[in-house]
Amino acid sequence: MPISRTIAMQILSAGIVLSAAATARAADQPLTVVELFTSQGCSSCPPANANLIELARGRNILVLSFSVTYWDYLGWKDTNGREEFTARQVVYEPALGLRGPFTPQMVFNGRTSAVGNNLPEARELISRAEPLAGPAIAVNRSSVKIESDHGFRQTADIWLVRYDPAVENVPVSRGENRGSTLAHTHVVHALRHLGTYQGEAVRLKFPQAGRNLRTAVLLQLPQGGALLSAGTDR
Repeated sequence: MPISRTIAMQILSAGIVLSAAATARAADQPLTVVELFTSQGCSSCPPANANLIELARGRNILVLSFSVTYWDYLGWKDTNGREEFTARQVVYEPALGLRGPFTPQMVFNGRTSAVGNNLPEARELISRAEPLAGPAIAVNRSSVKIESDHGFRQTADIWLVRYDPAVENVPVSRGENRGSTLAHTHVVHALRHLGTYQGEAVRLKFPQAGRNLRTAVLLQLPQGGALLSAGTDR
């Protein structure tokens, strides 16, 4: 029996409402933050870079690619490498129960770690990641607001991250990856400690990001501890 026009419109309207509700629920879900520590001088890293490109397509996932510097001696200096990125990874290792830094390493919400070239394992860890349940973070191009949490009895670090969401292709002419063009995404170009959070609402200003860069703010327990909250400007 054919469906009347009125019933069809009701079904369509209900579908639109349900779709909008599902989208709103997804938008309300906290981010899962995946940090990849990688190097253009590391022969094991290209698969992990490719995996990060895949993970970046996921909903409510913030991927960040930090280029470390300790493989520069192999003949190729990473064009995106920064000592502060290496320092961030080094601080993570004791907190994660690891003996020292390695590449490629993925860290999930600051709580768990895996070798970055295993995509099924990365997806499994994302699916099981403990949600970020800290105070809400609202980020725009030049400021961040972190809501109050009067039950918070610790001190947390506030980190400003500038990253490029595009895919960057880097030709490598020396070292272990010589002759290859390496694809990266969400490459971090700056990491800055903005201050600390102790449960009171915080509003901080900072310079606008450079062209094509986005801004993320991470709230994290000290000394490579767990991430509490994360927000981006888009």
